[in-house]
Amino acid sequence: MGARMGRKRLLISWGLLGVLLSAAISAAAMANPPDAIRPCSAAENKLDDVYCIGHRHVARRTFISVQKGIELGQRYADRIDRSSRILKDPVITEYVNRVEQNIALNSDAKIPITVGIIKSPYINAMTLPGGFIFVNTGTLQKLSSEAELAAVLAHETGHVAGRDAVANMTRQDLLQYATIPLLFTPMTYPVYLGVTEGLNFGIPMAWLKYRRGEEHRADFLGVQYLWKAGYDPNAFLGVFSKIIQQTRSIPGSMPGIFMNHPPTKERIISIEEEIENLLPPRKHYLVSTSEFQSMQRRLNTILSRENQVEIAANKNRPKLRRREPRTSPQNGSIHNSGNDKPPILGTPPKKS
Repeated sequence: MGARMGRKRLLISWGLLGVLLSAAISAAAMANPPDAIRPCSAAENKLDDVYCIGHRHVARRTFISVQKGIELGQRYADRIDRSSRILKDPVITEYVNRVEQNIALNSDAKIPITVGIIKSPYINAMTLPGGFIFVNTGTLQKLSSEAELAAVLAHETGHVAGRDAVANMTRQDLLQYATIPLLFTPMTYPVYLGVTEGLNFGIPMAWLKYRRGEEHRADFLGVQYLWKAGYDPNAFLGVFSKIIQQTRSIPGSMPGIFMNHPPTKERIISIEEEIENLLPPRKHYLVSTSEFQSMQRRLNTILSRENQVEIAANKNRPKLRRREPRTSPQNGSIHNSGNDKPPILGTPPKKS
């Protein structure tokens, strides 16, 4: 009897081990689909070979070390994180970071990447030195699928892999670089309000305003990362169409970063050509998930509740009431009219 029970337990143990191994293999297959894994080519321009992703050097040369870039980015990320405009919901933050980790694992980035979420109604995202990405709540609300969210993150991951944020600083002289510690002075609340919508936060805008070539390169890399992670690369074009739609529907709403390098016709054509000519065909693409829709519903509920609380708080605040002036101009001077009626332009009295 004891031997039979022992064999039964052993069979159950092996069965559980088999299930765990199957789950692990399935997870690995989802992260790296079979048609995304082939030997890297021996061609000189490995940037054109998506099978070389992760085995190629795409980071630009800069006099700032990787560790120094991470330290600078961490300090600015901490400043942003301390602000009241950061979404603190752990469920949404974890989901967005999980999507990013899938992109990062299928990219050329050599450093860890984290994503924060800024409360702003516009479609936008930005990348700090050291692998710190921030995405607006408006981006999460207005996108149509997880693939479009992954496209936004893939573009920003392209900036991380290329070290574009710190590479921009090599165009500045060493004297300007030496003044960086002065930029960490605390901001007063009025100043904070003034720079928030521009996504400045006291951060050197040279880190955020990339040149045209850098934006094209981040597009080029981002489309490849999106494909390798298993998402539909055409989601890039969907994001661009939403940015253009936002600009047309709300004139002047284009954030400063996109204002410099908007989704131009040239960028759209380049992405279409890359998808057609460089990306191998795949049997299946991931477009969206029920988790993405749940995230959007949760986010809308949170922001709606916060908006109602803010409206209620404004109703209870004391309001300044101004007294109407009780004067009327006569003889070129102001005299008290002695009543609460609006001032009346009168004729000068006749001289006796």
